[in-house]
Amino acid sequence: MRTRLWFVEKRIAGRLNRQVGVVGLGCWQLGADWGEVDESEALALLHAAADTGVDFFDTADVYGDGRSESLVGRFLKEREDDGIFVATKMGRRLPAQTTEGYDRENFLAWNDRSRRNLGVDTLDLVQLHCPPTPVYSRDEVYDTLDEMVEQQRIAAYGVSVEKVEEALAAIQRPHVASVQIILNAFRLKPLEEVLPKAAEAGVAIIARVPLASGMLSGKYTAATTFGADDHRNYNRNGEAFDVGETFSGVPYEVGLEAVERLRPYVPEGATMAQFALRWIVDQPGVTVVIPGARNVEQARANSHAAGLQPVDGKAVAEVYDELIRPHVHDRW
Repeated sequence: MRTRLWFVEKRIAGRLNRQVGVVGLGCWQLGADWGEVDESEALALLHAAADTGVDFFDTADVYGDGRSESLVGRFLKEREDDGIFVATKMGRRLPAQTTEGYDRENFLAWNDRSRRNLGVDTLDLVQLHCPPTPVYSRDEVYDTLDEMVEQQRIAAYGVSVEKVEEALAAIQRPHVASVQIILNAFRLKPLEEVLPKAAEAGVAIIARVPLASGMLSGKYTAATTFGADDHRNYNRNGEAFDVGETFSGVPYEVGLEAVERLRPYVPEGATMAQFALRWIVDQPGVTVVIPGARNVEQARANSHAAGLQPVDGKAVAEVYDELIRPHVHDRW
């Protein structure tokens, strides 16, 4: 077991029946959908995050067609008995996103593949990966997931959603352990109902896309360009998947203006990204926020956001209402 150098606040993850660090690590970028990250860099940043106290790692079976899961699996072997919790997802391997495709046969096949990739017998948490809205209301889906828990294929299950209505439907199910939802300074709608109802039900909230695809890092300008293999280029208008996953659905120029409006509120000695992460940590009901990282320095900096004092939430609300709300609030 390696020495951890930084304390990350722990929060109880409700029906997951364990505590996790409030800042985790999203591993989408390890699949190369944000530009190439080589294996040595990927493993180094995973270890850097864990060394700072991060113990919650989120991946999916489609990130790099299994590359992200496999890298996390290698990392797990190197951090044996270190209390690492891995959440993965399933469902987006369907060539066409149909409600009927979310069936028992596919669930078992996807589960077998993820367990092989991660090198474990039982997955800590499996989340339905933003399926069609009707899937969240199908009894057969939850019956199969319950069966997988009984068979110890998975320890718990949850959902990853695009829309507030999907989250609210899932929270009503008695064995849903977690809801992963886009929550950041550009996406405030989940604060209204989703977070309070999840807290009441004991459902963990996993806040994803916390930096709005890097926009809230404060590093982008009108002249910034992205590679052809980067979703911030090829999915700018939702060409490949839901546009809400890229810059949180906010037009690029609007996002830049909003960041400049927020910049004066960043505490001295902190970065814009840390300010944005700390705002999420401040929200009642959030269990863990899962920023990505491209390198060791980013992984460490993200973890350190947990040590900041609470930030100015009023400023975030004002900028949201004036600039962001018209573009996103009624869409998701």
